[in-house]
Amino acid sequence: MEIKNYSSSTADFILLGISSNPHLQKPLFAVFLVMYLITLVGNGLIILAIHSDSRLHTPMYFFLSNLSFMDICFTTVIVPNMLVNLLSETKFISYVGCLVQMYFFMALGNTDSYLLASMAIDRLVAICNPFHYDVVMSPRCCLLLLLGSCTISHLHSMLRVLLMSRLSFCASHVIKHFFCDTQPVLKLSCSDTSSNQIVVMTETLAVIATPFLCILFSYLRIIITVLKIPSAAGKWKAFSTCGSHLTVVVFFYGSIIYVYFRPLSMYSVVKDRVATVIYTIVTPMLNPFIYSLRNKDIKRGLRKLRDQVYS
Repeated sequence: MEIKNYSSSTADFILLGISSNPHLQKPLFAVFLVMYLITLVGNGLIILAIHSDSRLHTPMYFFLSNLSFMDICFTTVIVPNMLVNLLSETKFISYVGCLVQMYFFMALGNTDSYLLASMAIDRLVAICNPFHYDVVMSPRCCLLLLLGSCTISHLHSMLRVLLMSRLSFCASHVIKHFFCDTQPVLKLSCSDTSSNQIVVMTETLAVIATPFLCILFSYLRIIITVLKIPSAAGKWKAFSTCGSHLTVVVFFYGSIIYVYFRPLSMYSVVKDRVATVIYTIVTPMLNPFIYSLRNKDIKRGLRKLRDQVYS
């Protein structure tokens, strides 16, 4: 069989999507449309509630509002195109469109991880060094953490996409995924992908591991400090401020580690699709509920927002 080499500047890809079963396309469209709308409304309400209540203008909620904004952008990079493909017979995405989607997916996803690390630092200072909290977590420091998160993430994403753009793709251009993720696209390349794999296991590991290790270190310090509190009520009060954040971290990093930190030979289409759905769609949808259900401040902010709308 003749293997046809495609010019990387003109080639199109075909996204197989969540399922190739034609009977599941419309039900899946309905499910993911509802999930996407919940994500938009939920995270949008969190942002509006924080900005409408001056008592929520604190570092923790500054990072939470930015996390909600990034979650909206993150899902918007993936879900609308996926919804169109679910109802379309031709599931094409252009080569340039694929790289653009890949760029913003990685940039926004990594920014999420650094914002989660910034929130962990905030909890560390609040619990372990409360008397210096206002000095350490100053508006300038919070802004620098946000800018640093965005800068590192976009530089990392640019490097990955530049390396990907140098690859050639032969014969099959069918991506067995619902968006242009790095692993399924690499599987299609007929070029030597060793340099990409080295970057994945070194630079990518460093970029993702840095905020993760920061979170681990922060919570280790928090646990040591909280265990020194004599009363059980005091311990519970300190830990309760971290519960929502820890839940999001487990969902987010658990699925990311499963998908990305394995050799390309161990890549599994079905299992990785499920894990990817968790951190690209499910986690951004659940974040507003996780952060608001047991958070009196957010509930108060939402009530104030409701009163402002209906007044």
